[in-house]
Amino acid sequence: MRITVTVDGTTYTDDVEPRLLLVHYLRERLGKVGTVVGCDTSNCGACTVHLNGYSVKSCSVLAVQADGGDVMTIEGLSRDDGTLHPVQEAFRDNHALQCGFCTPGMIMQAIDLLSENPEPDEEAVRHGLEGNLCRCTGYQNIVRAVQDAAQRLRASATDTPETVAAKADTAGGVR
Repeated sequence: MRITVTVDGTTYTDDVEPRLLLVHYLRERLGKVGTVVGCDTSNCGACTVHLNGYSVKSCSVLAVQADGGDVMTIEGLSRDDGTLHPVQEAFRDNHALQCGFCTPGMIMQAIDLLSENPEPDEEAVRHGLEGNLCRCTGYQNIVRAVQDAAQRLRASATDTPETVAAKADTAGGVR
């Protein structure tokens, strides 16, 4: 079957077998290896991506189901200049990873959670990340990172050219 899908802002048209999973299409055809194959049973969440703005476990979605859709992977989050997404920064700054295997899926799920609930408490974060497993961290730093990311996103949403300039003046920065 022929599909056309936009992945991380680039549109691709490919012939795929109807049984090809989205995770394998992303990794093997498009080289988006940040989307991790974890369990292939949708239990771990490591393969989480955004499909049309919502998080999905790409091991449970066929590539043909993404036809005409918009997919965002972990590779598509950073800006062209290499600047990380605020959630990626918060995970890095809060040591919310150890082996890193679950991190792409956790970040993608966290972004979806924060789009629905921009001020989650600890319980809401834990509930929002259910279905994404981490075998290393104990989740404390992951929860902390998501709450930190929420603050960063709220702060950036309120930044205007005037407030950015005022912050720079206050901090002794240069405009």
